[in-house]
Amino acid sequence: MKRPIALAAATLTATLFLGLTGCVTNDESGNPEGWSEIKPAAVPELAKQVPADLRKREVLRIGTNPTFAPAEFKDSAGSIIGFDIDLMRAMASVLDLRLEIQEQDFALILPALSAGAVDVGASGFTSNEERRKTYDFVDYLDTGLQWARRPGSDASSDNYCGKTVAVQRNTVADMEDLPVKNQDCLDRGLPPINKLAYQDAGTAATTVVLGRADALAADSPVSAYAVNRSEGKLELAGDIYDGAPFGFAIPKDSELGPVLQQALQYLIDNGQYKQILTTWGLEDGALERATINGEEL
Repeated sequence: MKRPIALAAATLTATLFLGLTGCVTNDESGNPEGWSEIKPAAVPELAKQVPADLRKREVLRIGTNPTFAPAEFKDSAGSIIGFDIDLMRAMASVLDLRLEIQEQDFALILPALSAGAVDVGASGFTSNEERRKTYDFVDYLDTGLQWARRPGSDASSDNYCGKTVAVQRNTVADMEDLPVKNQDCLDRGLPPINKLAYQDAGTAATTVVLGRADALAADSPVSAYAVNRSEGKLELAGDIYDGAPFGFAIPKDSELGPVLQQALQYLIDNGQYKQILTTWGLEDGALERATINGEEL
């Protein structure tokens, strides 16, 4: 990932956890205050470039794992919502397609893409060089890693030896960042990191709030969302580092890639992309140009 939120008594634990997963929010829908669906009219010159099988089907199928607020998570009714979903729905609308959301385990999304079971992987994928060897990515958000901690804690991405750090399992923080940091501690003869890995980011954030971990290591949008929803029980710890964009995954050299890139650029140019980002508090990660694997057409 990500990716590769869901955030003392049992009542407090449940409230924090459900609030960060999006299951309990300030409104009944689970979307942020002021949210409205962005559904642009189809753009004929772009719609006609959609691959023939998709035009015939009239459906764009995306695979997602809704455990990664604010990118994708479930509201109190069990519907999958989030920034990725809003943006993909708007892009599909530009291409005169209906969006179909398939919930999958995160580890199965890319195999499903390879097998043709979905058309796009939309689940907060980090668009990095290793993944780009096998898949293409329509980049849509500037991001990186960032830590969060309880106020008063000294744990951070620069002060980690001997700390207990919570992560979401199979994320970049889990698989790449913390192993490197832990080896650094060992090389310097310092206490190792105690890593606590969970199925979703919300449980990891809850662990920090409850004092069972010193910090959360996650992608910057996830950490920022956790802090914003924690009512002062969490704060960001240090700057964003190891920057890499999030990207929508597509098969290598797919004809769909340039079409999705143009649909995204259309939303950037008409301001609807920025509107979606701002609604979710992610405007600082806005891109000026839509790219595939970091390259413009």
